[in-house]
Amino acid sequence: MKILGIETSCDETAAAVVEDGRKVMSNIIASQVDIHARYGGVVPEVASRQHVIHVTPTVAEALEVGGVTMKELDAVAVTYGPGLAGSLLVGLNFAKALAFSLGIPLLCMNHLEGHIYSAWLQRDGDGAPDPEREPGFPFLCLIASGGHTDLVEMEAHGRYRLLGRTRDDAAGEAFDKAARILGLGFPGGPEIQRVSGGALGKEALPRAWLKDSHDFSFSGVKTALLHKAQDRGIYPPPGELEGADMEREVREMASAFQESVVDVMVSKTLEAAEKRGARGIILGGGVTANALLRERMVQQSGLPVLIPPPILCTDNGAMMAACGYQHLIRGHSSSFDLDVDPSLSLE
Repeated sequence: MKILGIETSCDETAAAVVEDGRKVMSNIIASQVDIHARYGGVVPEVASRQHVIHVTPTVAEALEVGGVTMKELDAVAVTYGPGLAGSLLVGLNFAKALAFSLGIPLLCMNHLEGHIYSAWLQRDGDGAPDPEREPGFPFLCLIASGGHTDLVEMEAHGRYRLLGRTRDDAAGEAFDKAARILGLGFPGGPEIQRVSGGALGKEALPRAWLKDSHDFSFSGVKTALLHKAQDRGIYPPPGELEGADMEREVREMASAFQESVVDVMVSKTLEAAEKRGARGIILGGGVTANALLRERMVQQSGLPVLIPPPILCTDNGAMMAACGYQHLIRGHSSSFDLDVDPSLSLE
């Protein structure tokens, strides 16, 4: 069963063909990072216009690379929320037109659920086991991205319980703001990780533990970073430091910020997994491409940790196709009059 997945919830136009919910036949992503970098963040109107430009050639390339014709598709899966309304509309309307013209099911999927199903994907015949059988349900899922930081219990296919979420900034948003404070590029997560290499760990920043709660809060550590940057003459630019002194201070502060965010995410995920009796942990979302987060989660967890490759952590069409497959085999399909839902929840 071959499903075309389309993802346009934010600033990346993505399309993929996945067979039987697991085998990735193609996974094409048209990134807008260079366009939005000049603004230091995603501009919704610009993003939606770029999706209009890229969606047709991206889908065409996904079919070509996958060696699949439109007539061989069994369904079209697409994100309808949460996300930016204008961006979602482009992908959803394209998917509606395509599915209707081919006479095949339309599967409108939750973006957050898609990130969870990235753990089911196989690339290049890697032989990864089916999570449903190894280690089996229930899973504790950490979904961390620019717009979301959620802890979700997955009891079975389609059965979710939201355990915790961010009370302010999402982790990805916090990384972007931290990078801006330190004079780094966009997106902030990769930049913070890049400059943190080689830091000596002399700096320390606070952690918001929010005791007796699975919720997150990253605004405090962001504010603490801002105050330190101001005290050290780094922010606002141009700062007082130059050359090697500036580079060293930025590296140490970036490392301290990354340590704080990762420490909280790992600790809260493991605590929730233990309390809920999870059999495994799933990571999904762009922030989970962070090398330190992946390393610490595996090192500190006594449970199997399922982490997709970084290219499948960020927004992609393959995850939507994998998610759509699970709905399709259970007899689900979507109405062609369904509209986008920018604030869609997982429960």
